[in-house]
Amino acid sequence: MNQRLLPRALPVLLACAFSGAASASGFQLLEQNASGLGNAFAGSAAVAEDASTIFFNPAGMTLLEGRQFSGGVNAIRPEAKFTNSTTAMPVNITTVGNNGGDGGSWAFVPNMYLSLPLTDKLVAGVGIDAPFGLKTEYDASWIGRFRAVKSEIKTINLNPSIAYKASDMVSIGMGINYQKFDAELTNATAISASLCAAPASPGIAALCAAGALSNLEGSAKVSGGDYGWGYNFGVIFTLSPQTRVGLSYRSAIKYSVSGDVSFTNPTIVAGGLITTGTAALLNGAVAAGTANGPVTLSIKMPDTFIMSAYQRINDQWEMLGDISWTGWSKIPSLDIYRTSGALLTSTPENFRDTWRVAFGGTYKYSDLWKIKMGIAYDQTPVRDDARTPRLPDNNRTWLSVGAQYKPGKDSTLDVGYSYLYVPNTSSNNTGGSAASTAAAGALVGSYKESVNILGVQYTQKF
Repeated sequence: MNQRLLPRALPVLLACAFSGAASASGFQLLEQNASGLGNAFAGSAAVAEDASTIFFNPAGMTLLEGRQFSGGVNAIRPEAKFTNSTTAMPVNITTVGNNGGDGGSWAFVPNMYLSLPLTDKLVAGVGIDAPFGLKTEYDASWIGRFRAVKSEIKTINLNPSIAYKASDMVSIGMGINYQKFDAELTNATAISASLCAAPASPGIAALCAAGALSNLEGSAKVSGGDYGWGYNFGVIFTLSPQTRVGLSYRSAIKYSVSGDVSFTNPTIVAGGLITTGTAALLNGAVAAGTANGPVTLSIKMPDTFIMSAYQRINDQWEMLGDISWTGWSKIPSLDIYRTSGALLTSTPENFRDTWRVAFGGTYKYSDLWKIKMGIAYDQTPVRDDARTPRLPDNNRTWLSVGAQYKPGKDSTLDVGYSYLYVPNTSSNNTGGSAASTAAAGALVGSYKESVNILGVQYTQKF
């Protein structure tokens, strides 16, 4: 089978609740509340400010007052603008196209949590959130269309949890995660390249040389989904009324994705150098190499470990710190197979494990208002030599502010904003082989990137 006719896989087949726009490094979504957004999610495993602690550290439920409901949404707007340098088009494709416009767009990531004390030491809870997500979409005719056009990942995660206060100093918690994801990946296919990169006969070679088979393009779409199980647990050490340390772990989740690949091909018509018989043979060969059908993918999503600290300095100031690790190296490559066992496409990723550090502070202006601020540095798992337009990721720096308002004794409203600075990112995407470059071109240039995040959350005690 001629794999040069087949679609390129997304550097991330994974999923999240609504259309997700990657904001943490890779395609991870930290936006599981808005109360932590203003602090750049510093202290996430120790602060236990509301029921959203179910996601970051379920042990924190033992520190909450009474029953609590918390719900919110984060609006994420990434920017990904490509500037061409020396991009090479596939064989016999001369229609270059534009730079693709802005590959980012608005995405809305909701969350909700419920915490219910069962006894004075035992608390149950449940969360609905989206730990991962990705969405990029370029102009259909852009210069990198043979590498990627649309990449959309959606997931939803159900997280029932329980926590136990073992002593005044130690609380422990754990949860089960049932996660669903769906993904859709599209790109253009260079039919001309599949016919002319290695012509099957002297006759086809002559047609290619004469330009009779130039600029033939189709399209491909891979879509699929799966359900997976995982777990998370954590512990909080209350060293004093002013000091807490939290540790939490969220497991990897393995998926066996089932889906379909579908192709739309151009029709080669007789005329000029192409006879009716030759056109029929060429159309038959293209159809055979791009057969629609079921596909599968095995992939393991990364695990995460967080260590956090909370320190109340005085009646007005609280300081927060965070160090987290994510095991992205579990994704060395993405290999998509037809159900017959034939390899459809293989994309080397070579992701690396990453670290994130964050520091934040909260100032209590009055009994009604708190002001939040934070800064963080987030490593990318993407290596410079394996960056693709589906995930043109780079290290990023978070600059965050937020405010908390208490309209009543048992209600709280949080608003947060983060700007993620991403340095200009180089791209030299060749697909890892000469055959891949001939079939899909070499996307060479740079990306201008940034992310804006605005979140709002309401918490009610009852």
